[in-house]
Amino acid sequence: MRSLPLPTALVLAMLAALPASAATSPDATVSIENFTFAPATITVPAGTTVVWVNHDDIPHLVAADDKQFKSAALDTDDRYARRFDAPGTYAYFCGLHPHMTGKVVVMPGAP
Repeated sequence: MRSLPLPTALVLAMLAALPASAATSPDATVSIENFTFAPATITVPAGTTVVWVNHDDIPHLVAADDKQFKSAALDTDDRYARRFDAPGTYAYFCGLHPHMTGKVVVMPGAP
């Protein structure tokens, strides 16, 4: 039986030590394209990390209506991620282009 090289064995041990929720936590992506958030409304289970990716050639900024979260200015291909643990509706807009709006709807997670 061949043993794994130390770095591979170490990586496997580290992955095995992660809590199951960390290894299986779903991600959802919102694309920023043509001055819109797509999808404009995204529904996810609690515990999901939502990632916004700017595909436009100009900067955008993701900001919650209630000021719970705010990204730095995102240049082309930059990403901003936020984990949503509490159920509810989170409205947001682009801080540089306020006509751009979106919502994250967080449903209770599976037991």
